[in-house]
Amino acid sequence: MQLNEAQQAAVRHVDGPMLVIAGPGSGKTLVISERTRMLVDDGFASEDQILVITFTRAAASEMKRRYLALRKAQSCRVNFGTFHSVFFTILKHAYRYTSDNIIREDVKYQYMKNIISHMQLDYEDEKEFISELFSEISLVKGSRIELGNYYSISCPTDVFRRIYREYEKVLQRNRLLDFDDMMLQCHRLFSERKDILALWQKKFKYILVDEFQDINPLQYDIVRMLALPENNLFIVGDDDQSIYAFRGSKPEIMLQFPNDY
Repeated sequence: MQLNEAQQAAVRHVDGPMLVIAGPGSGKTLVISERTRMLVDDGFASEDQILVITFTRAAASEMKRRYLALRKAQSCRVNFGTFHSVFFTILKHAYRYTSDNIIREDVKYQYMKNIISHMQLDYEDEKEFISELFSEISLVKGSRIELGNYYSISCPTDVFRRIYREYEKVLQRNRLLDFDDMMLQCHRLFSERKDILALWQKKFKYILVDEFQDINPLQYDIVRMLALPENNLFIVGDDDQSIYAFRGSKPEIMLQFPNDY
């Protein structure tokens, strides 16, 4: 497929930060795939020095499929993954976690059901209420809000804080992580262990992020840490398309990017 002038400019950008704002159907996936190919073919990086992050496994798989098609290859060493898969890979190396440490959705639901069963709460639909609680917990973690400064919309605030703390105790007691804990622990690891952070910074020479409008503050902080010191951070998104506001995504982070860099 022929690239237009704007797409070519994005693909040919090499070092330093780059923000690409592009609407639906404008070739965002194509640009990321072509840029990844260019970085390898033109000798700027080896495949394993490139990290491509998106929000769903399906999107990561499609990105990899496009890249392999461009290279006419069957396999590659480019790191295609979701935020969660990338962060969990980092934690696995540091703490020897396995997939057994990731809480299953049915277990997560049952834990919460047990927690709220001991409280005198008034709600119409248990499943819907539990879903709202998990959305708020994710918002607190992903936005790095102090629990004491958060005011719940699904139940009385003091009750929500009790539920949050009990849920955290259950996870810690069973050495389990939910997806938001992966981010929190990764941020803590990088903040406390600069030697480990340096190893991952050296590994990932170029970082490309798709659907950047859906990033939350915690994810952004980690990506910025990983991108140092070269800041070869290439982000693509559409500020009109954010779909994860319920868990703390902030399109304004993308619009703030030029000021941050």
